[in-house]
Formats: sequence, C-alpha cells, structure tokens
Amino acid sequence: MPVQIDQRLRLYLTHRAALVDYAAPIVGCRATAEDVVQEAFVRFAGEPTVVEVNHVSQPVGYLYRIVRNLAVDWARRLSSQAYSNQAAPDSVVSAVPAGTPTPEEHAAYREELAIVATALDELPERTRLVFEMHRLEGLTLKEVAQQMGISITLTHQLVRRAMTHCADRLDSHMV
Repeated sequence: MPVQIDQRLRLYLTHRAALVDYAAPIVGCRATAEDVVQEAFVRFAGEPTVVEVNHVSQPVGYLYRIVRNLAVDWARRLSSQAYSNQAAPDSVVSAVPAGTPTPEEHAAYREELAIVATALDELPERTRLVFEMHRLEGLTLKEVAQQMGISITLTHQLVRRAMTHCADRLDSHMV
C-alpha cells in the first residue's frame, strides 16, 4: 500500500502529539522534542530519496523509528557537549541533524523495519490486527474495540503488548 505525501502529512498530524510525548523523555525537553518530531516529518515526507517508504507496510512505525533515532542522536550530542569544557559556536551548528540521511542511516532504517515486520509477524493474529488498526490505520481504541468485539481495556493492553514486543526485538538487535 503506497503512502502518498498527503497520507504522510495526515499520519504525521494524527500522531504528532504522541510522537512528541515519545521523544520528550529521550531529549529531556518538550520544546526540543517538538523540533525532533518536526525534523522527523521532514525526513519522512520531504525527501525524494525516501521512496522506500512507499513500500513500507507500517509507515507509522517507520515515523516512530525516525523520531527515536533523531531523539537519541540529539541526546547523545547534548551529553557529549556537557562533558566538554568549552562549547565552540561551531559545535552548535554541527549538532543540527543533517537534512538527508546517510546511506548507512537508510540501511539501518531498512534493517529496523525488517526487525519490526518480523516482530509483528511473531505476534498472535488478534494482537497484530489490533496494533495495526490502532497504530497504523489511525483508528481510536474505541473504534478498534468495536470492530474486534473486545473491550477498550483489552484493546489498549494488546496495543501495548505489540509495542513492547517490537521495542524488545529492536533493543535485542541493537546490543
């Protein structure tokens, strides 16, 4: 299912607040998290070189991964600057993420997407479906619960289990 630019914008706008909430603890500042999320959207939607996204079966997961990577990079830069006694003005410019991902970053994103896809395939069918309906199709927990004939509480638990499972798989591959 190809993801067009207007669909990317809609996905971004739908998940923007959650993305900021996701990035804020990593970078330690909500304003910086907003910047990270905006940069993630620029990378997600604005680059003609990210044509691979058109073949991504889970674009929201891909967007979350971009946000996570940018937030972690930002936090690392900030912590390395904190250990430096002098912060030269050039270091501020070098802390700004590059406008385009490197080939290594593209390869890493593809690898992470493959890991997430495999992790989703490992889930029980109902858990995977609930996760996809909520996180990828943008349905509310209530809408998913109604369509699946389950409670909202169970829907939330299944989404959380799926996210935890995917995060665990990603973490185990990053060690």
